[in-house]
Amino acid sequence: MIEGECAAPSPGGLADEVAAVLADRRGPGVETFERVLNAVVSHTYRDREAVTAALRSVPREVTVMSHSQVRSLAGIVGAAVGPVRADESWENAGAGWLELCQHAALDYVAGARLVELGARLRAGDPVPFLLSVPSRPTGAVEPYELVARLAEYGRLGVRPGPADLGQALLRCGGPIDPEVVRAAEKLELEEGPRVVAWLRQGGLPRPAWWRERESGEPERPSKRRGARTGRRILVGHEAIEGRGAFPRRFWSLFRTFEPHIGCPHASLPDGRDAHTVATLPWHPEIAAARLLTGVASAADQDGPEAPAFLEALAAAEGPAGPAVHLAVAYGLASVRERDREAAARALVLLASRGRLDGELLGRETTELVGLGTLKVPLLTESLRAAAALPQGAAAVWAVLAPALPGLLACTRPQAHGALLAVAADSARLSGAHGELPEVTALALRPGSSQLLKQARRLRDTLAVR
Repeated sequence: MIEGECAAPSPGGLADEVAAVLADRRGPGVETFERVLNAVVSHTYRDREAVTAALRSVPREVTVMSHSQVRSLAGIVGAAVGPVRADESWENAGAGWLELCQHAALDYVAGARLVELGARLRAGDPVPFLLSVPSRPTGAVEPYELVARLAEYGRLGVRPGPADLGQALLRCGGPIDPEVVRAAEKLELEEGPRVVAWLRQGGLPRPAWWRERESGEPERPSKRRGARTGRRILVGHEAIEGRGAFPRRFWSLFRTFEPHIGCPHASLPDGRDAHTVATLPWHPEIAAARLLTGVASAADQDGPEAPAFLEALAAAEGPAGPAVHLAVAYGLASVRERDREAAARALVLLASRGRLDGELLGRETTELVGLGTLKVPLLTESLRAAAALPQGAAAVWAVLAPALPGLLACTRPQAHGALLAVAADSARLSGAHGELPEVTALALRPGSSQLLKQARRLRDTLAVR
């Protein structure tokens, strides 16, 4: 029932694939993790003794420093090869869970599925395959595939796990074929009507958003650890209806999200990667909004990097709104080079998929520079790298055209020359034309500085038709 990149490897290759993931220090990609996770599940369903024999010798020693997916897979393998505890009930797995932080809402969803799966394996009630295995690299599950998987569950007499089904439903979205809904109406499962209703509404409803600027004025530079000089712009969203149909650990996702809500973590969770976005591939805005504070810290505090997260946001299935564009803006001026490179690729990917709002990103970038949060030299370096990528010049110009007037007004003249050089190159390569009055005024000033030379070059480039 599971085809494509996430199809389970053969029994003979299972041990090698599991060992490779457990030895991966940086953590597996979404497709690799989901494929191997599903393989352990499906082979345990078919022949638990064979899986135990194959995996018993695979080293499973991991530490708290290991990637979260590596730790998770080690736990699932341990449950698969460990003794069966038939007297334990998997239905109450995770019942003692307590919500600690709304920033970690997507981690709670992913964790609920893994807790449920581990408990089910320990109880000796494995499933033939996971309902939530992605159909696409983004994490999305095709609705028709979910219906087919549920039909097979019905044929085999297998009860869907609430968390696994919940994750599968969250991974469904977009335009849904009415034929798929009609097929779902034929499901002979208790969960059938719920699945039908979910598909009819097109998946998780999109919440209303608001943008919130951090209060206070920019501070003076300080060498104090953790100090930052700028002020951030964050995004919140209203409550989402329908949480009662999901396990309790999913409920944090449905709550109103206050962008400046207090957090008990010393720093935000380290789950800012492609797996976070793949938990809710049709709603990258929710992932970006809830982890935007951590992304911003990479720009104004030299915080932990998250390159895979930035690119996954750009590659996701759903619309890119204010939170995604803010994440890219912070990424373009991150202290770490890997983040800047990833943000440059994300910018171009958004444009190539028709999801880039150049006006929005230009405005947000300008305001964040004015707030002291983004540094123009780092931003310039990233935009230069993005312009050098295929189709990158047009993407960069789409951002700089609306941003330049404000950037020229709120940054030091020393930074203008390099920025205008990137703008001139991008305008020339993308065939842009027109006039920016602020650039024209600058170009008319007397002098031969690099700033004025680049202003004249950009003015002349835009004048060519």
